[in-house]
Amino acid sequence: MRLKLISCEVLLREMCDAVARAPHQVDVEFLPKGLHDLGSGEMRQELQTVVDRTDATLYSAILLGYGLCGNGLSGLRARAIPLVLPRAHDCIALLFGSRQRYQRFFEENPGTYFRSTGWLERGAGLVQLAQQRTGIGSKLEELIAKYGEDNGRYLYDELYRYESAYRRLTYIATGLEPDGGFEERARVEAAAKGWVFSCERGELSLFHRLVRGDWDGADFLVVEPGSEIAARYDEDVVEARRSATA
Repeated sequence: MRLKLISCEVLLREMCDAVARAPHQVDVEFLPKGLHDLGSGEMRQELQTVVDRTDATLYSAILLGYGLCGNGLSGLRARAIPLVLPRAHDCIALLFGSRQRYQRFFEENPGTYFRSTGWLERGAGLVQLAQQRTGIGSKLEELIAKYGEDNGRYLYDELYRYESAYRRLTYIATGLEPDGGFEERARVEAAAKGWVFSCERGELSLFHRLVRGDWDGADFLVVEPGSEIAARYDEDVVEARRSATA
């Protein structure tokens, strides 16, 4: 079986580890982390472009290294090849190993901001893509110069308001780190923001099951050609529905 994996670059280390151990041939394409900041519509359009250019004669399925990601995958259509994705709201659930464990942690630790190796080492891609289109990463003086004093300050406050909602920074260690450097960077970031720091052990089973073809319906959704991904508002997270324009 030959598979095509389309994944967010924030999961590069975890996905490469899984692909190296996969029993199948897996061809990989990583996309910029900044897609998330374009909004769900533009993110879906860019993912659809990558899905549609995949050669249907070569692959048995297209694997998606994403969660639902703010509905960025809702409406994504399977054309001639099935799409396979984890039942997860975002990549933090993938790094935790299950959406249930993530949900428990989230409920017990409100106001937590997460970091991983990918979130730390691939931040430059976020600024390069998202700064162009949304302004994230812009300095206050840059926004003032572009939009004027009042509008610039308002935009800056809105772009960075998220920081006030957080009180804790949790680093997810997966065991793939070369040394303690990434955890230390996360610890320094937490101290700079005045947040509590903690470290949680990640779990890589969902990555390995995805590329192995172990697509148990409880943890994965298989979207057959002619259908699309749709968001659910329950523990299943996503479902397949017939596409009106398939």
